[in-house]
Amino acid sequence: MDYLSLIKEPIAGELERFNSLFDESMSHTDGLLSQALAHIRKKAGKRMRPMLILLMARNYGLVTPATQDAAVGLELLHTASLVHDDVVDESCERRGQASLNATYNNKVAVLVGDYLLSTALLHVSLTGNQAIVQYLAELGRTLASGEILQLSNIRNSEVSEEVYYQVIRQKTAALFEACCAIGALSAGADQADIEAAKNFGRNLGIIFQIRDDIFDYYPSATIGKPTGNDMAEGKLTLPAIYALNSTADGRMMAIARRVKEGTVSPDEIAALVAFTKENGGIEYAERRMEELRGLCCGFIEANVADAEIARALTAYVDFVIDRSK
Repeated sequence: MDYLSLIKEPIAGELERFNSLFDESMSHTDGLLSQALAHIRKKAGKRMRPMLILLMARNYGLVTPATQDAAVGLELLHTASLVHDDVVDESCERRGQASLNATYNNKVAVLVGDYLLSTALLHVSLTGNQAIVQYLAELGRTLASGEILQLSNIRNSEVSEEVYYQVIRQKTAALFEACCAIGALSAGADQADIEAAKNFGRNLGIIFQIRDDIFDYYPSATIGKPTGNDMAEGKLTLPAIYALNSTADGRMMAIARRVKEGTVSPDEIAALVAFTKENGGIEYAERRMEELRGLCCGFIEANVADAEIARALTAYVDFVIDRSK
């Protein structure tokens, strides 16, 4: 099924306007900055987060100029965070092409990230909505604190599902939650509706991250990272956490601690990946996604009156779960 077409159908015109505004915000006349911004634009994503903002605004009213500026601001903030993440993680690749820091250097990447962040603040200020400005500012703080929590968790020998959820709520889930809240805010929704939208976005974001984590247990050139890459970076994700805690296997727990210490070997990573798959880790993560899908569908049934918007949001949830990269 072509989920993306269903998602875009009710917001085609609004999405075209967003793309125009976003490309304009990512352009500059100066040589090096212009080249760096063009490099980022060359591998644009599917615009999943802006589409969610637009859909949520349509659900509670209309897509306004404030909606569009908020969507541009959030996408710029997200893009800036990815540029900075690649510097922190020393990543050489982003979405199948060389990362900005690999193409230029860390100094250029950090400064371009700062430029994107400032442009995000400019766009969100144009909304004239203090609540939206505050929400984007809080989102920036949350994303940064989530990254720091993840770094501190790497050094923590505990293998905890609770800490895993703390990290992803502050990282991936926070972005989706913000999309839904800002879309609803821009359309004049009341506080009860905004809270309901936020919960939907949070659940959707957790699904998104769990699906991403499952990818790491299977080799795929389309995803752009090798099997066990998260473990190589010191991260234990939900499938492995479940398998380790449900079996209490001493040898594998020792390997897990070496993952966190950064001393694990490629052979040990392969053994832990195989152990996770053999002991129900993937199935557990998939069950968790299905539970969250039920909560998302419950929101749509209770809070989305327009059939076209309901179809689009349902397709959005299905796409996040069924995607292959």
